[in-house]
Amino acid sequence: MTDARRRTDDEPVSPAHVVNQVEGYLLWQARVAEAEERARAFTEPLQWLTTAQREEIEQHYVRDCLVRARGDLQRVADRCRALRGEYEERYARLRARCVASVIAAVAVLAAAALLTLAVTQS
Repeated sequence: MTDARRRTDDEPVSPAHVVNQVEGYLLWQARVAEAEERARAFTEPLQWLTTAQREEIEQHYVRDCLVRARGDLQRVADRCRALRGEYEERYARLRARCVASVIAAVAVLAAAALLTLAVTQS
């Protein structure tokens, strides 16, 4: 699960990016180890299996678990990207409204100051 699609070779790699890559690698390796452990637990009670059959079933089980895990992670990542887009859009609208409110307040205060100045001079 690399980020090669979004990076070009001439871009410097940030420390945060490296940390994220290492964290992702370690999490994935933990997922692989968990799948292997579950595969062994699955085949353990099946005493009638030969060693080759047991290994084949374990490999299939691990492969299936990792395919499912990758799909789950992809769905989570897609949802995170969608949420980020939604929040960025909301933030842009909120920022625009805040700027508009500040401009309106400054305009009202300026008008009030000019009106006060005009009244006091007449």
